Amino acid sequence: MMKASYVSFILGVGFTLVLAACSIALAKTSIISVWHISPLILGIVLSIAVAGVCSVFGLRIVDKWRSGVDFSGKKLLRLGIVLYGFFVSLADMQSVGFAGFGLAIGIVAGMLIAGFIIGVKMFRLDGELAILMSAGCAICGAAAVLALESALRTNAQKSAIAIGSVVVFGLLGMFAYPIVYSTGLLPFDQAQMGLYMGASLYEVANVVGASDVLGQEGANIALIEKMIRVALLAPVLFIVPFLFAKYGQGSGSKKLYIPYFALGFVAVVFLHSLVEIPAQIVQAMQFVCVLCLGAAMCALGLQIDLRAMRGTKVVFWFGLLLFVLVSALGFVGVLGLRTFG
Repeated sequence: MMKASYVSFILGVGFTLVLAACSIALAKTSIISVWHISPLILGIVLSIAVAGVCSVFGLRIVDKWRSGVDFSGKKLLRLGIVLYGFFVSLADMQSVGFAGFGLAIGIVAGMLIAGFIIGVKMFRLDGELAILMSAGCAICGAAAVLALESALRTNAQKSAIAIGSVVVFGLLGMFAYPIVYSTGLLPFDQAQMGLYMGASLYEVANVVGASDVLGQEGANIALIEKMIRVALLAPVLFIVPFLFAKYGQGSGSKKLYIPYFALGFVAVVFLHSLVEIPAQIVQAMQFVCVLCLGAAMCALGLQIDLRAMRGTKVVFWFGLLLFVLVSALGFVGVLGLRTFG
């Protein structure tokens, strides 16, 4: 009996890691790479497709390998968030100055507060779903959704819906921003447009794809501003669960859960910033990070019930409103810095 449980665990973890490796490989192919689609997004799409094919033949992977899939969705996720610190450098963030920090803090705080209030009060959404969608928009896309899901201990279905919104509107922004910039409608130079992209686009991959039109200087500013928003994930993982526990938000009353993996993320950021680590080791840790987060995304995809996602039209409109709001907030912020900075 014990032996069978070990086999189930190993097969479940191994299967999600294989799917994650496949999504990373797909993201690097010439057909996919030009679209700058995150391997995390490809992972959830691939795993949903695999689960669908398996179900046709009466095979429920999650049921057979539950312990391993759950381990990938929780433990490997937290390891991936910790290692995400290898993508963030304090020295790089200093280059945009206090203005860049203030803009990022304003965007993240403003979107979380406004998104939660609008989602719950106007759209009558569940509080956990509203904050997950707002976090994906405000911080760093799918990775933020997964991290906050782990901190709040919400169910996987809510994360899947939030990630769906991140995918749709993240790609919309990635294609729309360069087009609008090229028309000359925005009163920004390359550096200011880079700041705007970094402050308001969802995924790191979205920022990389959109900022390609700006040249090296503008693209660097965009990526650095985005990384400041990524770094703000750590305090959000403490503040949001605390507020949810204090005010009884979410599905049922929950005790405060301290996401200690967020401290690991902060520790790795400081380690990466203050200690000279060989580039090969940093790159290896970044790969392990993406692999772990990809495995977590694949674990999520294997558990998604597509039938339960029908009738989510209100979620689409809320997601669209979040996209408009973050775009407007970023525009006003950069315009204010341009005028008064």
